[in-house]
Amino acid sequence: MPVNRAVVFQFSLLLLVLPVQFIITQWNPVSNTERTHNLQVLMLKLNSWRTQFLSLKAWKQWCNTAADYVTGTVQKYAYPIITEDESEGGESPAVEVLQYKDKSGHFAGSVEPRSPRSPKVKFRVGQVIRHKTWGYRGVIVGWDETAKAPEDWIRRMHGSNKHWRSLPNYSVLVDSRDRSDDQTTYVAEENIEIIKNTKVQHPQVEEYFEKFDGTRYLARPWLKKIYPHDQ
Repeated sequence: MPVNRAVVFQFSLLLLVLPVQFIITQWNPVSNTERTHNLQVLMLKLNSWRTQFLSLKAWKQWCNTAADYVTGTVQKYAYPIITEDESEGGESPAVEVLQYKDKSGHFAGSVEPRSPRSPKVKFRVGQVIRHKTWGYRGVIVGWDETAKAPEDWIRRMHGSNKHWRSLPNYSVLVDSRDRSDDQTTYVAEENIEIIKNTKVQHPQVEEYFEKFDGTRYLARPWLKKIYPHDQ
């Protein structure tokens, strides 16, 4: 029986997904957060390759399968579940991020570089903030020019504050002295203010930042690539 070279080629590429995944997830030194970033980049590349071969039905099917597989891996290593109780009075918590985490980049999770930097975004990655209503401290680890979250989350958390959707929204590691359970929140810009000379206690701080310079945190190289104009 003749060997179908196209099938062999596709099968070989499919087998390569596993070792590539293993290399990325085991590469040292790598934090869980950076591992997630690397996997997201791989997913984006697979999606790019997929679009280049749309005319080949078999190839398209293989790429879809591979991309879906990598997406599932990204979700497996995605950021910890983010929970909070309050949904009124200026709070905008990101609950159960694993439920929503996908290639859409919800909750400032996109790996696409924020370049050029929008002039409407007031605060920067690495700045320490305080929530104006709830008073907790935290450090900004990401932002979106406008809220980027699932519709059901926005309806539930923004409530009557519909203008929050059009404001910059920030992903914030919350100081464990102010909130338990190593929380992260997703907060509209008008609800936070910058504070200085304050270090934040959170187990993921070192995954995002190299050091604290006395005023703000300095991003690690992988985070600088996403927010190249924030330093």
